[in-house]
Amino acid sequence: MDLFDSTATLTPIPVEGGELSFLAQLALPIANDEVLARLITETAWRSEVITLWGKQYPQPRLTAWHGEKAYSYSGLTLEPLPFTALQLDILAAVQAATGRRFNSVLLNYYRDGRDSMGMHSDNEPELGSEPAIASVTFGATRTFILQNKLNKRRLQLALNDGSLLLMAGSLQTNWSHGINKSAKVLGPRVNLTFRLIL
Repeated sequence: MDLFDSTATLTPIPVEGGELSFLAQLALPIANDEVLARLITETAWRSEVITLWGKQYPQPRLTAWHGEKAYSYSGLTLEPLPFTALQLDILAAVQAATGRRFNSVLLNYYRDGRDSMGMHSDNEPELGSEPAIASVTFGATRTFILQNKLNKRRLQLALNDGSLLLMAGSLQTNWSHGINKSAKVLGPRVNLTFRLIL
């Protein structure tokens, strides 16, 4: 696919209790492998400790928070670093593809298959009642799991290199999501989740 092709559009994924859309390749002016390499080397990655149910745990991945506003989750408050030039290029492409505005981004660096993301919902008050979260992946394909909070139904999506997943509407209210560890030998993956902090 032409990386400059801005005519490709998000494809809706039918899901009860929310909105979900997918684009296999976000239109960017540089190749995915170059984006991945630059994100890994240009980001000030941090190893954070979060609090869940009164206990502290190291996050099984590296993170960074950039943008205009602070963000709090799981007992952690992140003060933003300024957007980098590369992040601004990706942000512009995401906003063009989704028709939505975002002012901050959480970056997650999965170094290999041992890094993961526990099941959770992005439902913090500063995101509003029906937040839009735009998730962009560079690097190794990982399986994204969605689980309905009421009936426990699960959906699994392969998030490939260069892909964009948009979660919106009441999805965060009705579904949780995460990425499991993998026993397979996997290369690095950087995921950017753009959001609008109110």
